[in-house]
Amino acid sequence: MERLLVKELEAWKSRQGRKPLLLKGVRQCGKTYLLREFGKAHFSDVAYFNFELTPALSGLFEIDLDPSRIITELGILQGQKIETETTLIIWDEVQFCPKALTALKYFSELAPGYALACAGSLLGVALSKPSSFPVGKVDILVLRPMDFREFLVASQEKQLIDYAAGLPPDGQLSQALIDKFLVALRMFQIIGGMPEAVSAWLQNRNMAEVERIQDAILASYELDFAKYAPPADFPKLKLIWKSIPAQLSRESGKFLYGHAKPGARAKDLKDALGWLTEAGLAYKVGRVEKPAFPLSAYMDQKAFKLYLADIGLLRRLAGVPGSVMLDGNTLYSEFKGALMENFVLNELLRFLGDLPSYWTSGNQAEVDFVFQYHDSILPLEVKAATNIRSRSLAAYREKYRPQLALRTSLMACKSEDGLLNIPLYLLWNMAVYVRKVLS
Repeated sequence: MERLLVKELEAWKSRQGRKPLLLKGVRQCGKTYLLREFGKAHFSDVAYFNFELTPALSGLFEIDLDPSRIITELGILQGQKIETETTLIIWDEVQFCPKALTALKYFSELAPGYALACAGSLLGVALSKPSSFPVGKVDILVLRPMDFREFLVASQEKQLIDYAAGLPPDGQLSQALIDKFLVALRMFQIIGGMPEAVSAWLQNRNMAEVERIQDAILASYELDFAKYAPPADFPKLKLIWKSIPAQLSRESGKFLYGHAKPGARAKDLKDALGWLTEAGLAYKVGRVEKPAFPLSAYMDQKAFKLYLADIGLLRRLAGVPGSVMLDGNTLYSEFKGALMENFVLNELLRFLGDLPSYWTSGNQAEVDFVFQYHDSILPLEVKAATNIRSRSLAAYREKYRPQLALRTSLMACKSEDGLLNIPLYLLWNMAVYVRKVLS
């Protein structure tokens, strides 16, 4: 499967003064596969080591952190000589060996010729703890579950993508092509972007198998709660995790601690919530009441929404059958908006590289996402269908006069009077549309 991050890996490989690489991402989002395939395509050899599967590897870092000795001993264990430049060294689940993380400093300073890439599903948790982590001595990339464009490519729709990408912001697609996009979008909402689930669907078209894989991934996440989170946080993690679909489905979508655990306050659950977000399993989108630079300075730390890293897992965690979504059952309508918001957030992360905020004006109005884009702050309203009336976005525009306002819906692409409507199925091309309208 083609992953867009491979371009950043290629840039890392050819970068002058290249540092060791840390590739973060949730469990089973494709980190190991991506690094192995990248190694096969761009290096003469790959030397792979997994610190979770082979705990004894940690012993190599107990004597000292000398890169020359470590590389020699790793080569002996692997039965191959590890060469500078031509061998890609992969340290998988590196968070299980804190001294290996510390050693990256010395690889950066004393052995920069080695191409060393580290991956881990709990790296965010490991890096959030006080330690001797080599700040400034590593390059960091984040691999997320597949986005909609990557799903389309995997579905053999590259020609459709290329054609749509060539249209201007007000360009029109034929209904036949729109229908292709809509079918793919609905399936993506059901399946999500976990590579194993996507692969199973494309190979067998068996929804029962897709849901078996999704259940196994969700179970593995809960096992991580039990194995790696502080024991006191484990029950709290499960409560927060299970509550996310229902919290998003509420009218405001705002996360309420008391809805995760009756009577709970922020001080009771904030550590567990921090573990979830550091692990990359959930995204915390904070509220701003004033869209000004920098947005972080106007963030209300007490008000936020929680989204999941993958919409297929959100759908499965919520217990919504795929058949209900395919049939257009009205019982699914209340959750539909929450799922679409989560989809848009996942697409925005590809566009922005960081989390947006959301905006409210008391209890009068709310805009789903607000974010900095170069020297502008742009609002984005999410509509799950063709009903595009929005008093909140109108109120925001009236009050703040943004250079550009954005709306995403199932309506056609259109730019008029400072408002750009981007179809949900074309959000992957958002950067091109926004750049053209603002230029």
